[in-house]
Amino acid sequence: MPRLAANLAYLFADRPPLDRFGAAAAVGFRAVELQYPYDQDPAAMRAAIDRHALTMLGVNTAPLPGAPSGIAGVPGRESEFAALFERALALAVALGGRAVHCLAGVVPDDAHDAAEATFVSNLRDAADRAATHDLTILIEPLNTVDRPGYLLTRAEQAAAILGRVERANVRMQFDFYHQQIMGGDLLRRFERHLPLIGHVQIAAVPSRAEPDEGEVNYANVLAALDRLGYAGFVGCEYVPRGRTEDGLGWAAAWGIAPAVS
Repeated sequence: MPRLAANLAYLFADRPPLDRFGAAAAVGFRAVELQYPYDQDPAAMRAAIDRHALTMLGVNTAPLPGAPSGIAGVPGRESEFAALFERALALAVALGGRAVHCLAGVVPDDAHDAAEATFVSNLRDAADRAATHDLTILIEPLNTVDRPGYLLTRAEQAAAILGRVERANVRMQFDFYHQQIMGGDLLRRFERHLPLIGHVQIAAVPSRAEPDEGEVNYANVLAALDRLGYAGFVGCEYVPRGRTEDGLGWAAAWGIAPAVS
């Protein structure tokens, strides 16, 4: 059965950040992922993770002013990326995390070749640093509706980049929301790239709300993940229509439900 993880940047957002760990555990989540928790005390977050017996998955490299989509693939900013990555790596280690997602950045269309070369070089360096802590580097193709100009947009492009990086601890984060927008044919594409996939995320398309509406039948998707042998977590990276607990009916079959009072 797929193991669902709560993305605490989106879920339980009506609570202070440190309270979201307990809220996730209370409804049955056994793992959490974060995005940019750099304004929180790492020791306090780690205490909450441990107190609620949660598995901590990963964090993103931090955005910068003028570069909210990252800089891992932006030529000329390699030293800045190295510093950002070191900060993300230190945070992931402090939280007991498993992965760091390196945001590629926005580049002009005519600069893609140079940007991909920069991305590959930066990922190799990051992978070698992460390997000393047994951490995985994730790269995620994002859709061009939400992230115009983003360097990495399709699973096929990510697979080609991973082939150039040649590091076993660099993997693809396959977000069904983004990849439905960028080409569809989800299950065939997921199966084709499964050996390269290190993490999965879900949300409704096009609303990005709970995965119980819209274009993608997530009951079928989650059943297919089981059938295909995907053994990782499935990150619930959606924007709840209201209070998170009130929208969890879709997840009851996978062990997630508010406690009955």
